[in-house]
Amino acid sequence: MNLELLWLTLAAFGGGIIAALLGWAGSGEDFKPRKFLSSILRAFVAALAAALSYPLIGPVTVPILIGAVLAGAGVDVIGNRLAGSIKATGPPR
Repeated sequence: MNLELLWLTLAAFGGGIIAALLGWAGSGEDFKPRKFLSSILRAFVAALAAALSYPLIGPVTVPILIGAVLAGAGVDVIGNRLAGSIKATGPPR
């Protein structure tokens, strides 16, 4: 396995996990493993997207790793917002 690909994937996954932990810390709620599991799944999706984009970006540099962390955080934040809006509106009647 290419070491650059590993770092890129871990950066995106880590960004999603960091966003989830910061969201939980800022919410003041008790820790709910079920909610955290959904964030782990979203972080995995971000890592998969980063891994699939690896052939397109060329050599992995520090700015690209920072971008992967931010992209992973963005996937978690957007997924969390979408899940919240779906719960708020409920199923159509």
